[in-house]
Amino acid sequence: MFKILIVEDDTRLVSLLKEHLHKFGYTTQSVDDFETVRDQFEDFDPHLVLLDINLPKYDGYYWCRQFRSLSTCPIIFISARDGKMDQVMALENGADDYITKPFDYEIAMAKIKSHLRRAYGSYAAGHNERTLSVSGLTLDVERLSLSLEQAHTELSHTEAKILDELMKKPEQVVSRDRLLEKIWDDQAFVDDNTLNVYITRVRKKLAALGIQEGLQTVRGRGYRLTPNWRDDA
Repeated sequence: MFKILIVEDDTRLVSLLKEHLHKFGYTTQSVDDFETVRDQFEDFDPHLVLLDINLPKYDGYYWCRQFRSLSTCPIIFISARDGKMDQVMALENGADDYITKPFDYEIAMAKIKSHLRRAYGSYAAGHNERTLSVSGLTLDVERLSLSLEQAHTELSHTEAKILDELMKKPEQVVSRDRLLEKIWDDQAFVDDNTLNVYITRVRKKLAALGIQEGLQTVRGRGYRLTPNWRDDA
């Protein structure tokens, strides 16, 4: 039974979300005290979070960072703020998706189901307990971790998906369209900034392992993982 945490201060919307989620058999909990959001997250240990931006005390971006420091569970923003930068900031702070209010509940439920399936079900990165290794760089798609020799770093689901695709074809160009197709079911949400944000985050994770120029942009075509770190071995 999947558990979904709703971090939203509009009680009417919370009630409607719970009604629809319960129809799909999900267990839900909504935040009732916005002073103790982190504690409620830890106590409930959700499989997925629905998160608004405009909240009492701290905004949703703050809580997204807090959740991401504790878990790699999917986080979906649900907000009336429809600006491009709001969506980019959500992704930069660790979110996996963004739904703009007002929204169609059938589409929202489909997105929730899709993220749960990708994170935990038959499409989950770790369903086949796979690992990929390129010149000593190892991606553990089940544990969402990336390692090189004794160093390792944790990944989000989306970062792992991008690296999964790049590491399957080292030194080959992977097109932007291929990455978008691999990562998102609904490309209507995605623009150039969205993918750019995730590529920047992947580069930071590689840099944390001492890899500075391993992920290259091929202008007009896509991206290429070049295992130049092996030259320093």
